[in-house]
Amino acid sequence: MLNNKLLAVSDARENMLQDIKCLSSEKCSIDRAHNRIIAEDLHARISHPAEALSSMDGYAARASDITNIPISLPQVGVSAAGHAYKRPLLEGQLVRIFTGAIIPDGCDTIILQEDTQTVKNKIQINERPKLAQFIRKPGLDFLAGQKIISKSSLITARACALIALAGIDEISVVRKPKIGVLTSGDELVEPGQMPKPGQLINSNNLLLRSLISSCGAIPIDLGILPDKSGALMKKLETYTNLDFFVTTGGASVGDHDHIADDIRNSPNSSLHFWKIAMRPGKPLLFGKYKNIPLLGLPGNPVSAGVCAILFLVPIIKKFLGMDTSVVFSEAYLMEDLAANDNREEYLRANIIKDEDKNVFVTPANKQDSSMLAVFNESNCLIQRPAYAPKIKKGSVVPILEFPYLF
Repeated sequence: MLNNKLLAVSDARENMLQDIKCLSSEKCSIDRAHNRIIAEDLHARISHPAEALSSMDGYAARASDITNIPISLPQVGVSAAGHAYKRPLLEGQLVRIFTGAIIPDGCDTIILQEDTQTVKNKIQINERPKLAQFIRKPGLDFLAGQKIISKSSLITARACALIALAGIDEISVVRKPKIGVLTSGDELVEPGQMPKPGQLINSNNLLLRSLISSCGAIPIDLGILPDKSGALMKKLETYTNLDFFVTTGGASVGDHDHIADDIRNSPNSSLHFWKIAMRPGKPLLFGKYKNIPLLGLPGNPVSAGVCAILFLVPIIKKFLGMDTSVVFSEAYLMEDLAANDNREEYLRANIIKDEDKNVFVTPANKQDSSMLAVFNESNCLIQRPAYAPKIKKGSVVPILEFPYLF
């Protein structure tokens, strides 16, 4: 159903997310699981450590044997990592032990190597050890059956190591959404081509595909769409196996903007044509092409980038079963800001932190939505509500830091 009302950013995002469902799971070997999203709680198959281990180099002993200091006891064997001493430790005996080695049966303490010396073929103990010192109990890290990773968690390098250590070599992960990226405009040429007068290099495609990859999805390059009625449908009809489409340009109401009409006139498709009450990024489109959701971003690179942060990133997170919240923090403003109009505004800006971890933010001097260099030099956005009054330097303002690798 067509809606021409200027929607608030949060309302638009909420409406979009209602049409996105978490994708199904698939099996993945642990060596390929990095940066994937786990589809279910994961429980350890084995304990770590499986047996009691020494945390230091020294001597395995019985604390009850060490009553007077100094005392000398015979060494009856060696226990090293991967080479355990397999006989029980009897009264009055010592076993040389190294870090990571299994504690012999009967041992209840470890004497540090530096607290001993060799005297007449015996080990002289010069410091009385504490009971159970330097012994890692079985399951100290985790026990078999214990939950080690929660559903919807991102599998980091540390998590990969933990999963492997827990005896697991294959896990269920959420399938990566396949997202088609299409840029619209007769003026566009591919990177590597020298633009002629009136032409522009297709930078939005790279921006979106890079962001999609960094969010854990799979970008599919659909190329450049000409400004021609029906061109969108001709392009999309061969890509019905995708989970989502994102376009830039052609989403406004000019004579050369055909995306909205193409979707509206296509069978089994629907359109919510939204003009968002925001700056930059007022022209924005959301609908479905043959039941595949489609997000139409503005053509200006900064507008496309800001809208991608606010809308596309949460959509990808919803596909992956992750938290879709857009989290703002706060910073002290370093310059005065004028009053705002009826559109929520996102100012390109930079934050710095002092030695006390206070955060200060400075808006860029130029805020034109075509200025990609200014966008690249920024590291956050200052959010200004609609009709916000003039504010002074030193005021606290909400900021949105850029996603990782954006």
